[in-house]
Amino acid sequence: MAVRIRLKRMGAKKRPFYRVIVADVRSPRDGRFIDTLGTYNPLMNPADVKLDPDKVRLWLSRGAQPSDPVRDILARAGLLHA
Repeated sequence: MAVRIRLKRMGAKKRPFYRVIVADVRSPRDGRFIDTLGTYNPLMNPADVKLDPDKVRLWLSRGAQPSDPVRDILARAGLLHA
């Protein structure tokens, strides 16, 4: 099973708020997921990122591939050595 770390959109219209989740690549963007790793709020200045570093490292060690936006978030948080 191919697993991906990606964003799940929450919040109201024109007020996005995201959860960083682990999901199967075949599931829809806001559909079924396996685990929640944290949150990302792009509307704050600077953007508010709250992640559980232990869970992130666990899923990366299990072979989960981050999406491009999540890869940038993880790199800024210092959890991804790219």
